[in-house]
Amino acid sequence: MLEVRDIKKYFFIEGPNPLQKIFFKPKNIIKAVDGVSLSLSPGQTIGLVGESGSGKTTLARTTIGLYSPTAGDILFEGKSVLNFSPIERKIFHQKVQIIFQDPFSSLNPRMKIISILSEGLKIHHLASTKNQIYKKCAELLNLVGLSEEHLERYPHEFSGGQRQRLAIARALSVQPEYIICDEPVSSLDVSIQAQIINLLLDLQEKLNLGYLFISHDLSVVKYISHKIAVMFQGKIVEFSESEKLFEKPEHPYTKLLLSSIPEMKKTEPEASNYA
Repeated sequence: MLEVRDIKKYFFIEGPNPLQKIFFKPKNIIKAVDGVSLSLSPGQTIGLVGESGSGKTTLARTTIGLYSPTAGDILFEGKSVLNFSPIERKIFHQKVQIIFQDPFSSLNPRMKIISILSEGLKIHHLASTKNQIYKKCAELLNLVGLSEEHLERYPHEFSGGQRQRLAIARALSVQPEYIICDEPVSSLDVSIQAQIINLLLDLQEKLNLGYLFISHDLSVVKYISHKIAVMFQGKIVEFSESEKLFEKPEHPYTKLLLSSIPEMKKTEPEASNYA
């Protein structure tokens, strides 16, 4: 299980007075995440929804270890990640991966796809010989609806949807148990969004992955999530089963988000289109 307990992440803004570096006033503190608790199990998707600036991405980056929490704890398999040894932390970063919002900037433009996918394989000793690496990279592309011939290409040769498939393949390369999906479809066209969402659902069924799926779009979150947490000003203001939240929202902010939701129809991804 992946769990965050009463996580807080504050950012301190320095004022013109040098003394404020030592004595911070409340107005100089941004409480990006302010006491959030969530737990995620394999095979489960928790949707995290809220407007821009609500703290969703900060929570994701704190959970994965890109930010150090101001307070609270992060637990993996019942153990505090904050107290992990270097070896334990390496295992944690293997088992918990992240997919970023922008596929255009998350892939190194100077590296071929085979090099991008093989980095994790080498770091975590999942493949050693050239043949093993090539075979595993080809399998990863096939898993996300791309083909072996793409291994020798560069990221700029792919469309936005294809690049997000590559980002998913990179996350899968280290055999994770959990993937934090930080707005993974928000920069894509609606038709491509549906294909990527369906791909994530298929992968979850095959690999029993746990997703923390972050979005500002409740229609997308409803489609993929078992439970939904609504985040507002750094706090979780509502958390319930997906269907229950849509049928009977309680918090005014949730009701506001639900007031206008476009319908997203399920479309099966077509590997032949490589969208």
